[in-house]
Amino acid sequence: MLPNRQPGTAAPDGGGERTALTSEEHAEYRRLRRAAAVRHRRARWTGASVLLLVALLLAPLAVVAAWVDSQVSDTDRYVATVAPLAGDPAVQKVVTDRLTHRVVDNMDITAVTASLSAALADAGAPPAVVDRSEALAGPLNAAVTNVVHGVVNRVVTGDAFEQAWETANRRAHAAVVDMLTGGDSGALRAQGDTVTLDLGTVVDVVKQRLVDAGFEKADAIPAADRQITLFQTDKLSEAQGVMRVLDVVGTWLPVITVALAALAVWTAPAHRTMLLVTAVGVGLAMVVLLIALAVVRRVYLDAVPASTLPPDAAAAIYDTFVRFLRDSTRTLLVVAAVTALAACLYGPGRAARAVRRAAARATGAAGRALERGGLRTGTAGRWLDAHRSWTTGAVVAAAVLALLLWNHPTVGAVALVLCLMLAVLALLAVFAAARGPSPAVPAGGPGRAAP
Repeated sequence: MLPNRQPGTAAPDGGGERTALTSEEHAEYRRLRRAAAVRHRRARWTGASVLLLVALLLAPLAVVAAWVDSQVSDTDRYVATVAPLAGDPAVQKVVTDRLTHRVVDNMDITAVTASLSAALADAGAPPAVVDRSEALAGPLNAAVTNVVHGVVNRVVTGDAFEQAWETANRRAHAAVVDMLTGGDSGALRAQGDTVTLDLGTVVDVVKQRLVDAGFEKADAIPAADRQITLFQTDKLSEAQGVMRVLDVVGTWLPVITVALAALAVWTAPAHRTMLLVTAVGVGLAMVVLLIALAVVRRVYLDAVPASTLPPDAAAAIYDTFVRFLRDSTRTLLVVAAVTALAACLYGPGRAARAVRRAAARATGAAGRALERGGLRTGTAGRWLDAHRSWTTGAVVAAAVLALLLWNHPTVGAVALVLCLMLAVLALLAVFAAARGPSPAVPAGGPGRAAP
């Protein structure tokens, strides 16, 4: 008996029939196709996983690199970063106390009291009076300190200090870049393992105010006394090396990271699932970066002796300097959370289907209410109903583009764009539901054959 064979088919060129397959051969063929499909899917999942892993490892570095690049290339951004320090009470107190002590130290109160004692002795004052005049050094020093402190405090807490601070930082932007990348000139200086802040502009204003108030000795404040140590660490050179690398890659590293993440989603067989995994991974990476910033903050505060800089002033300086980096990290965390939520809501889960049904019922009810009120969208509504996926994709793409074009978006900006996107999608759904009944097509009309 001949083996059971599948029916033959004509060859493409019409030159006869193809070789027929037995049932066993056909089953083997299907098994091999399934195995090839499984291997193909596994290869795609493997490639997508590798791409995603690289993207997630680069994500924190990309955020830091973008922040460094903004501080290096954008003077206005840098000035906006450090401007709040001029109004911080802890920083103002440190600057006031340091400048007051340095001014008083240059006045030599002991020499003043010695001159007074000599003058009294030359004038024939009783010895008791001459001896007691030397005891005036303490009260005189306290009085001078109070006067100088008042003058310095008015300068530091006034508008003149904020203006001088902004002007100095705008001029010193290039010097800050040098400090981040290893330079040793400008307002911020990295010398050895120490970073100092040069208050030369502020000292000049204070000196002039004190001279005008009668303290001529204030004009002798040396240039070396114009610096305040911000922090001191033996890891400064290593940090500068990292900053130099981030400065170089700051422009294109974020682009590469986003491209790798997008390629991972596109390569995976299940795009929605990979989008969900990517969003969760990016969110976790941002959480890790926030934890790292908190750890670095603790290390920085421990590295600054209280005698060099009070803890509250050191904390204010660190928090102010990295606040835009922290804000960007939080923004990306919120974007990742929103993306993951959207991927879940478009999935086959019971909760996702319930949310979609509730939204459809709500927009449908609103559309029918408009229809009953005589507001029908007609052809436009029918077009919106027939192209829901296209309109939804266009609105989501517009929202993403708005965030990409937003200059340093914040969590508030993400919330605003998200609310506008949801409002537009809801409005389009309502318009689609208010389309009214479809016009009847007469028998024998266009698109239908006559009976």
